Amino acid sequence: MNVKILIATHKKAHMPMDEMYMPIRVGNALANDNFGYTGDDTGDNISEKNPYFCELTALYWGWKNVKTDYIGLAHYRRHFSCRSGKWKYSLILTKEEAESFLAKADVVLPKKRRYFIESLASHYKHTHDLEHLELTREILRKQCPEYVEVFDKAMKHTSAHMFNMMIMKRELLNQYCSWLFPILFALEDEIDVKNMPAFDARLFGRVSELLLDVWLKQNHIKYVETGFVQIGDENWGKKIKGFLSAKFGGKKYDRSK
Repeated sequence: MNVKILIATHKKAHMPMDEMYMPIRVGNALANDNFGYTGDDTGDNISEKNPYFCELTALYWGWKNVKTDYIGLAHYRRHFSCRSGKWKYSLILTKEEAESFLAKADVVLPKKRRYFIESLASHYKHTHDLEHLELTREILRKQCPEYVEVFDKAMKHTSAHMFNMMIMKRELLNQYCSWLFPILFALEDEIDVKNMPAFDARLFGRVSELLLDVWLKQNHIKYVETGFVQIGDENWGKKIKGFLSAKFGGKKYDRSK
């Protein structure tokens, strides 16, 4: 089984030694240095969109330029994992573990993130700009109206597969990306990101996170879930404080939580 998991990164970082992993320097077309990783700016690419599309420039590059049976996407600070332990780097999913999951389904995803007291739409409204989702819905209505009902239902859910992390069979990745990117490019035509603060302008990566489950549901795609390991400490107290401040205090996010 030929599996390649791309690791989106904008800086030098510890990388798994497993040959399944391929570090990708995102936004390489905009960089003025080189630290040895494969850039997302060769072949068919959208590298220059990285300030707005985030890790999706690595996904796009992999879709267009990597020819393997399965393609995945992870992050330099967040990796798939199915074990527990103290040394986080030892917990990163191995090729053998990935193959075990892929023997059960053609798609592997991280476990859903749950918001409990917020729907996906209300959380987006409290932390960003709900217009992004309203415009996305209108684009779906025009491009693929059969998805609108599933989109509406998904936005009322209180959990979703986040982070744009996935491992997919090549044929399914082709289908997903062929659906996803035209939607995002149409959304890009509707929103002027040039004058936005850098954090707010990363909206296409955020919207895409919410579209993954819509595509899976509409197409009845079977998937399996596994955990993930966060490299570096997460300040959950700060995350929860930010979450509650957004919901009850009207304070939108101005940095990653």
